[in-house]
Amino acid sequence: MLWFRRLNLATVVLCFVVIVFGAYVRLSDAGLGCPDWPGCYGHVGVPEASHDVANAQAAFPDRPVETHKAWKEMIHRYLASTLGLLIVALALWSTRLKGARKTVRVMPWILVGLVMFQGALGMWTVTLLLKPLVVTGHLLGGLTTLSLLLWLWLSTTTPAAANAPRPLLRFATFALVTLALQIFLGGWTSTNYAALACPDLPTCQGKYIPETDYRTAYTLWHGLGINYEHGILDARARVTIHWTHRLGAGIVSVTMLLLAVVLLRLRAWRGYGYAVLGVLALQVALGLATVWWQLPLALATAHNAGAALFLICLLVLNQRLRSAPSI
Repeated sequence: MLWFRRLNLATVVLCFVVIVFGAYVRLSDAGLGCPDWPGCYGHVGVPEASHDVANAQAAFPDRPVETHKAWKEMIHRYLASTLGLLIVALALWSTRLKGARKTVRVMPWILVGLVMFQGALGMWTVTLLLKPLVVTGHLLGGLTTLSLLLWLWLSTTTPAAANAPRPLLRFATFALVTLALQIFLGGWTSTNYAALACPDLPTCQGKYIPETDYRTAYTLWHGLGINYEHGILDARARVTIHWTHRLGAGIVSVTMLLLAVVLLRLRAWRGYGYAVLGVLALQVALGLATVWWQLPLALATAHNAGAALFLICLLVLNQRLRSAPSI
């Protein structure tokens, strides 16, 4: 079990890296750095020799070879493939664990199915030309994979000894759901290129309540055969998406502050309260800085990493509350 746990922890770390690097690829406009899948211009690696580049240009005349973008995309694919292989190894290993809990035996195989679906979403991200619904789904799938891997690892550790009040468990669950919805709003903002739709703070386009168009902004399916690179929505729809993400951030902030206050009042759970406050402060600061400095790549990537850290924090809290004696 010890080495199984170590491999499990390695997959958690690698999954976090894949998610953050995937955000970096997307934010640096390298999502179509390789216009085909699973190779890159028909190669296992990136074509760099002059004759390979010439052949790639001939095969994909609408997508000129940009080596720096192609390598970003391929490195992300290599990392994701390695993660998939490690998850398969976990699943096979779980069949040899005697006396293991049902969660430890079943969850690795659920992860195998999930990572296969993630592979399909990765393919559709390219073949459907960065369709927002697919790209957002790919992001959520990555975070779901991270969540299940972390939950699996936590299930093999010693449960919390402190009592867990039932109202606290319900509140922590509500906070986790609220965060998940906010992550969707953030992903939708990014994949529709709406991160700079409101370049001012605290207003949006000079207004506290800007003009909105929710019907267009949250239409999930715009059809096939459209290149969604750099977005297709008009300014009002993008403002709607960005402003809604800000509203969500306000709701999440209030929810997490209340959760932290409750945790801080319980001696046994006080450390989790400080953790919630810490990741909340980090994420709010990164979000404000990203807008203030007009979406610098490093800050925007860090904002994605912060969302993953926030999710990890609430998952650990929820798992520990569920494993503790209820009162």
